[in-house]
Amino acid sequence: MGIIVGTMALFVVLSVFSGLRDFSLSFSNDFDPDLKASPKTGKYFSISPQQESQIKKIAGIASYSKIVEERVLFFFKGKELVTSLKGVDSNFTKTNSLQKKDIYNGQWLKPDSYQVVVGYGITEKLSLGLFDFNNPFEVYVPRKGTGVIDSEEEAFYKSNLIPVGIYAISEDLDSKYVFCDLALAQELLELKSNQISGIEIKLKPDFDDTIIKSELKAIFNNKVQVKNRAELNATLHKMLNTENLAVYLILTLVIIMFLFAFSGAIIMMVLDKRENLKTLLYLGTDPNNLKKIFLFQGTLLCAIGGTVGLILGTLTVLLQQHLKIIMITESLAYPVRFSIQNALIVLATIMILGFLASLIASSRAGTKVLN
Repeated sequence: MGIIVGTMALFVVLSVFSGLRDFSLSFSNDFDPDLKASPKTGKYFSISPQQESQIKKIAGIASYSKIVEERVLFFFKGKELVTSLKGVDSNFTKTNSLQKKDIYNGQWLKPDSYQVVVGYGITEKLSLGLFDFNNPFEVYVPRKGTGVIDSEEEAFYKSNLIPVGIYAISEDLDSKYVFCDLALAQELLELKSNQISGIEIKLKPDFDDTIIKSELKAIFNNKVQVKNRAELNATLHKMLNTENLAVYLILTLVIIMFLFAFSGAIIMMVLDKRENLKTLLYLGTDPNNLKKIFLFQGTLLCAIGGTVGLILGTLTVLLQQHLKIIMITESLAYPVRFSIQNALIVLATIMILGFLASLIASSRAGTKVLN
């Protein structure tokens, strides 16, 4: 029973953390592309029509979008905020996972316009509404150049924007971006039409991103770095992996405690069968073979207990996954994910620790106990 409960608990908790991991990453996946190419040095790089045609010929790329991203100052009705302005082209919605459901209010921006889509957190901080023509939504971008600044016009490039949409995904992301047209961002940042800060890429299913990375680097003469979604969120992935490992180790210690009792049960069995073991020993049985009896029995008990616990854990996870028994809110079920990898990890853990516990306990069936 201890092995069954320990196995079930370990598998269920690992499945819960897998679900929480997917749930946490789902928010960033709305904005993060499959691959992103950015300059190795500096903020911007140039892309030629020939390079674009070469990108289109790469077999694994479903679509790509050119972007320009920079932190700038926004001003509305006496309130100001520094956040990221992200210029995107018409392919952005095809490349990115941003869906209509993420648009909390309004609509997506139109190309070649001064329209912008802002995050819900930004609207709260600035008390910003949509289509407010009486109160301009202003953006200030530092001008390039050197020398003494005599006026505000010389220091900043100023423009009025028209908020037409509000997106809402998560608290952090809702305060991160103001989306605008790519040409407008290039104009505000005084960039040429072929200067961009990155290329976001959507891959076709089941394509190896390693090959595509090398092809992209070759197109840009190794002047860009290409990262996948995991590399773009390396800190988040590292944190989630560390949490998962910590929970696994803690529950493994709980299972080890169960196995102490399990070892004690095998030792008691050895003592209980002491007279029978002596008879076998006097008949010429090798003491090592006597040890193997209890080693096999202990390992078999671990295998049966681990399998039963894994089955019960799987049923628990699948019931939560499909029937949504435990809810966080009225509309959000507690996230879990069934994973073959987790099942194999749990079964391997139980079998290895169970074998070691059985090996230690069965050693008591040696000649010192039998004499």
